Amino acid sequence: MYPASHHALRETFRGLLARPACQRTASVFDPLSARIAADLGFEVGILGGSVASLQVLGAPDIALLTLSEFVEQATRIGRVSRLPVIADADHGYGNALNVMRCVAELERAGVAALTLEDTLLPARFEEPLSELISVEEAVGKLRAAQRARQDRSLALIARTHAGVQSLSQVIQRTRAYQEAGADGICLIGVRDFEQLEAIAEGLRVPLMLVTYGSQQAWDEQRLTGLGVRIVVDGHAACFAAIKATYDTLRAQRGPDAGAELRPGELVARYSRAEEYLGLAREYMGVIA
Repeated sequence: MYPASHHALRETFRGLLARPACQRTASVFDPLSARIAADLGFEVGILGGSVASLQVLGAPDIALLTLSEFVEQATRIGRVSRLPVIADADHGYGNALNVMRCVAELERAGVAALTLEDTLLPARFEEPLSELISVEEAVGKLRAAQRARQDRSLALIARTHAGVQSLSQVIQRTRAYQEAGADGICLIGVRDFEQLEAIAEGLRVPLMLVTYGSQQAWDEQRLTGLGVRIVVDGHAACFAAIKATYDTLRAQRGPDAGAELRPGELVARYSRAEEYLGLAREYMGVIA
């Protein structure tokens, strides 16, 4: 009935990182989803920044969510969770000092691990949405996160986008993050096993792979051999909940109340994604 202690869940997560096996995350977005995931036998959950933005703001994943809003949602989950939860902490909500605050707040919320990405957020004027900060700044953020951490069992995972850099740049960044003391490396945008093998070569820390949107068929045994311990397949549970809400309310109003829409279409429509992107183009000249 009662959740395990936060420290115990962090130790459990550390055990998952050390075990030679891949764990696929359950996308959890509120207390009930966390309880369901644990009851169904998932060993790890993830609270995505994009999911939190939808749940809290009804907005797309464009860095509108504040740290306090994200922490509130993580705290609600942390009160009841019986499985370790990874928090997608985006860029740490600012510079290295903001990262320290972010780590302190999420640690109190009860997360077992958090990812810190090297994307420049929020997007700058007339710059692409996928612009990255320098390696040096990212390393500084990671070291600041380590300084702020009180429970050494809290895992700090450095995340980078392999799809917007050359292979040599990805290798440089992941090596630097490892040397800076990251407990793991999270990769998004990896194209195929050949690219993953090149990145994984020489890395000693566990890997976390974000696969949603990828056309690659990811063999679990091969991933395990390359050091991948955590696989994020996306946030289908949240999308399905949105779809179920729409279909239920549509049925109550009658079949003519709205069109049949897929989950992705519903998320785009009701998060006002195109509207936000239009505003970003108009006032910021961002390159989408």
